[in-house]
Amino acid sequence: MSPIRLGTQGWNYDSWVGPFYPDGTRAPEYLTLYARAFDTVEVDSTFYAIPASKVVRGWAQRTPDNFLFALKLPQEITHEKRLRNAGDASAQFFDRARELGQKLGPVLIQLGPDFGPAELPALAAYLPTLPRDIQIAVEFRDRRWINDGVIALLSEFRVALALTDARWIQRKTMLTLAERPTADFAYIRWMGPDRDIVDYSRLQFDRTREIEQWSEALLMLIQKVTAVYGYVNNHFAGHSPASARQLQRLFGQIPVDPNDLGEQISLF
Repeated sequence: MSPIRLGTQGWNYDSWVGPFYPDGTRAPEYLTLYARAFDTVEVDSTFYAIPASKVVRGWAQRTPDNFLFALKLPQEITHEKRLRNAGDASAQFFDRARELGQKLGPVLIQLGPDFGPAELPALAAYLPTLPRDIQIAVEFRDRRWINDGVIALLSEFRVALALTDARWIQRKTMLTLAERPTADFAYIRWMGPDRDIVDYSRLQFDRTREIEQWSEALLMLIQKVTAVYGYVNNHFAGHSPASARQLQRLFGQIPVDPNDLGEQISLF
């Protein structure tokens, strides 16, 4: 298994039927087919609510043994409680996440753009409460968080600073931070600068230059960590499966041709 796992942010897109999923694919089949092309996925739905046990177990049942799910911490904890008095909600979420068993990958703490450095005490108090048996990453959407003190704090608790290619922070900054991992794994999110994209069925922007820059950083980063998880958003270039396959090729991985996905569904 490659120490660089690449996938997309979500799998449940009807617009992928045709260009990625075979024509006629039904929504319940999406995840099984997705898992033929990629060995990890970032789950966005957990941001909105803690999923039911049967939902989590269903994800596990529809994917192969080597597949990993990255889950977002619920917004109840990050945006509503703002990491304060969140012990019960956090415990419930992590207990539910553990139902994935060996298929549980990292958990992403995605903080909002209005969660500024003035709330450092809340973050500093929350980090020690995190479980040690689960890999945790945190994403800041305010560039003022990027400083030596915060990097030292995350390093103390072995929480990865999510490296994000997005409009709210300079790519150069993120590439530089790849030289200073704060955990024994790395978490990368390719968001892209254009949130106006509404058609997810095709590539609409050439992000080759950005991907090549990131590939150089990842090759350096993998020498310092044991695993890298990277997830592409549809807004990065218009159609995240194609962008993820481009990344796979750069790292010597062999992408699965979408034309072959339908032939493999019977394996599960």
